[in-house]
Amino acid sequence: MRLLTFLLAAGLAYAADLPTIFYSKSFPGSSPAYVEITLDKKGHAEYREAPKEEDPLVCQLSETDVQQIWALAEKLNWFKTPLESGLPVAKMGEKTFRLENSPEKGEVKFNYTQDENGRLLLDWFEKMTESAQYRIILEKAVRFDKLGVNNAVLRLQAAMERNRLVAPEQFLPMLDRVVKNESYLHMARERAAALADAIRNANKPKAE
Repeated sequence: MRLLTFLLAAGLAYAADLPTIFYSKSFPGSSPAYVEITLDKKGHAEYREAPKEEDPLVCQLSETDVQQIWALAEKLNWFKTPLESGLPVAKMGEKTFRLENSPEKGEVKFNYTQDENGRLLLDWFEKMTESAQYRIILEKAVRFDKLGVNNAVLRLQAAMERNRLVAPEQFLPMLDRVVKNESYLHMARERAAALADAIRNANKPKAE
């Protein structure tokens, strides 16, 4: 037991030392009013809706997604270059990008940017935010609103069809729970099964 505890602690310490991209968006009056995401170089992502929230949503991004995100951060000079457009546009929430645990220190804040790489990187983190919120909706429905599960699965399916999900494997435990439990509506179980199959099949290597 002591060896296992030591290994777990060592693993967490190693993860904490990895270079990490920090993203936050503060938009009072919206729901949620604040989000923050950390993504390390190995693809471990944590989503919070309050600073220092002790129980974040956690997921693992694919190697391909991680490489694209970090390549964009590098193109943005590790957030040393301003991103704010300076245009008289409506308030869209203050966004922050920051590089942590790295010799390349950088942080940038902006409301709206016209920088193409900045917009692409922002879209990645917006998709992570949307994915986390769909997961919260699904988990709440599965636990507390059995009649609402079908609608939650439909919303999740629509998001996947629009390519607005990141790390879709994070939804499999809840989808599988719906499929296996006959207390949920039959149509909800069928949709959950089809969506879970689509997620799993998307990760299978294509036959040559």
